[in-house]
Amino acid sequence: MPSLDSLKTLKTLQVDDKTYHYFSLPEAAKSLGDLDKLPMSLKVLLENLLRWEDEKTVTDADLKAIAAWLKERRSDREIQYRPARVLMQDFTGVPAVVDLAAMRAAMAKAGGDPQRINPLSPVDLVIDHSVMVDKYASASAFGQNVDIEMQRNHERYAFLRWGQSAFNNFSVVPPGTGICHQVNLEYLGRTVWTKDEDGRTYAFPDTLVGTDSHTTMINGLGVLGWGVGGIEAEAAMLGQPVSMLIPEVIGFKLTGKLKEGITATDLVLTVTQMLRKKGVVGKFVEFYGDGLSDLPLADRATIANMAPEYGATCGFFPVDEVTLEYLRLSGRTPQTVKLVEAYSKIQGLWRLPGKEPEFTDSLALDMGSVEASLAGPKRPQDRVSLPNVGQAFTDFLGLQFKPPSKEEGRLESEGGGGVAVGNADLIGEADYHHEGSTYRLKNGAVVIAAITSCTNTSNPSVMMAAGLVAKKAVEKGLKRKPWVKSSLAPGSKVVTDYYKAAGLTQYLEELGFALVGYGCTTCIGNSGPLPEPIEKAIQKADLTVASVLSGNRNFEGRVHPLVKTNWLASPPLVVAYALAGTVRIDISSEPLGNDKDGHPVYLRDIWPSTKEIADAVTQVNTAMFHKEYAEVFAGDEQWQAIEVPQAATYVWNNDSTYIQHPPFFDDIGGPAPVVKDVEGAKVLALLGDSVTTDHISPAGNIKADSPAGHYLREQGVEPRDFNSYGSRRGNHQVMMRGTFANIRIRNEMLGGEEGGNTIYMPTGEKLPIYDAAMRYQASGTPLVVIAGQ
Repeated sequence: MPSLDSLKTLKTLQVDDKTYHYFSLPEAAKSLGDLDKLPMSLKVLLENLLRWEDEKTVTDADLKAIAAWLKERRSDREIQYRPARVLMQDFTGVPAVVDLAAMRAAMAKAGGDPQRINPLSPVDLVIDHSVMVDKYASASAFGQNVDIEMQRNHERYAFLRWGQSAFNNFSVVPPGTGICHQVNLEYLGRTVWTKDEDGRTYAFPDTLVGTDSHTTMINGLGVLGWGVGGIEAEAAMLGQPVSMLIPEVIGFKLTGKLKEGITATDLVLTVTQMLRKKGVVGKFVEFYGDGLSDLPLADRATIANMAPEYGATCGFFPVDEVTLEYLRLSGRTPQTVKLVEAYSKIQGLWRLPGKEPEFTDSLALDMGSVEASLAGPKRPQDRVSLPNVGQAFTDFLGLQFKPPSKEEGRLESEGGGGVAVGNADLIGEADYHHEGSTYRLKNGAVVIAAITSCTNTSNPSVMMAAGLVAKKAVEKGLKRKPWVKSSLAPGSKVVTDYYKAAGLTQYLEELGFALVGYGCTTCIGNSGPLPEPIEKAIQKADLTVASVLSGNRNFEGRVHPLVKTNWLASPPLVVAYALAGTVRIDISSEPLGNDKDGHPVYLRDIWPSTKEIADAVTQVNTAMFHKEYAEVFAGDEQWQAIEVPQAATYVWNNDSTYIQHPPFFDDIGGPAPVVKDVEGAKVLALLGDSVTTDHISPAGNIKADSPAGHYLREQGVEPRDFNSYGSRRGNHQVMMRGTFANIRIRNEMLGGEEGGNTIYMPTGEKLPIYDAAMRYQASGTPLVVIAGQ
């Protein structure tokens, strides 16, 4: 390690017959003062600085600043943090690999060795964002969706296969394996990382940054990590530090236990609501309290996953015996588990009951007070108690009759904002015909019910609960309503292994929750099309319908462009709402349907007890993890059959609409542009609050009449083959045209009208933002984008 180690903290740790070198926090405390009350997450940052001290990027003043944090419990000091590794998914990872490939091309053009261009930090890219729910509710759906995915994304996957073979320190987890954050939790994460250098093995906390906001999930395993932008991730890949202020740390004390019938999803929705109200943007949240002793690691991971939704940089859980139990269960080696325990204890990173760090501020929750809940209709922090969901939907529907006020029209969250716009009345309905029958679709109809997302599919207790609800429902004779598109998309193959072991697969399939893929699917908007008769009925009557999903985001327009209300729920409640077919009833007290004898069946009749769930969870075993992760980087036959040239530089295809050589390095080596004042600028967009990356660069559907749609059609691509913005991020031509192309963005230059348009100020014309930007560029006019908080 390159550290100057001015505090003389380098020590050795013996674990069995293996010697590890590490930079000792207790030894640092002899010079910096008592660190005992420092939050665990800040101790991880301090160790990072000790290890990288060089008097250039990390100085002794940085070390002292973290130690001095305890005085004011905040700091204005900026530090240079170097994570141990980088995690990527394919939507955001492909552009990064394109940049690396372009760097190699530039190196070769300059006469250098292109193979010198490699990530310096380990990088894992998990392909999970591309699978769509094209086929569903059948045992063959998974195989069909895989075939469609491979055909649709062959060009991208060939490029990633090349990257996998061309770059050092770069691994690809092929499609059909799982969701990056669940794979990270179950396999990639180690809690304590090791590195061999100069004949020594160094041990230090596992840390990472990722190109996906829900990278935070790994904090449930005691691994500090969060999502960053692509440029920051590329810098980290190439060994550059991440600049950050020493954060405020908000303590969240958990006490008690969840009541009978309450799930980890109910808990995380409650935590999200509390922290959103508190205000934790740009801050670390660290969980503590005696309640952690009885909180399974899967529940911790569920809470950590939703840090972006409650606004924090991360939600950190310290290492304790629960952490070790999970590491053992998930198949980490005995040596790894022993090292995690020994290192955490000797460094003061081990959670001790009754011992509480000092925080900038704190709040507390008795888990016994948590109620069954959903979040919706369009923001994850808007928790609604289960009995009140029907009324919450009706209230939302009523808002559609009110003109959007200035406040309501401001962007509130990713994918949407303000009130919905529509002409449907409160009892809107439309008939549709399907498979020889006529059905009536009404406002509030659940048209999508998806067990999806690593948030919940990483949690065996809520997944087993869903399977048990399905079993009891089938035994009662209940059926999914015919207008519900149902799907099961776990974040890991381990889930389907334990469903099979518990004998629950058949019941889920009978209710339409057949496996559709191992990937993000509905949670990121890859819900696929609804049946054509249903789409036409929604459009004909301008119906306000619903999705219920076990995901982490429900912003308007995200799940499906025709579905205006989206509700986050636990997997068992997803099954229940598929049976009910509507969100307009109180499913806690009204019947879901009738049994074989015509008697009403209530939620309480099919809801499993805590003991039933716990008994089912015992089916989860270490052998399942060993089986599914033994060849995690190999891929299936279709992946292995992709032909890839063995070359140091990528062979660019000028006709490709997925992967294009970017121009960023064409003139590298010239003089840097002079920094000067911005004069004579024009406003390109005047936006509201909470403008997110999804507004700036959407990942979803490409409209045929958008600038990106026009470009693709000019290249001979038919609209049915557009795929998504996210899948085409390896082509800068599409990315430029997709800037601010979110269908729900509101530009106040146009009176709050939805869509990615603006006023071209020299003429007063209404233009797509891309077209206006190109005109301004041609005239050399600087541009400004204005947004709120």
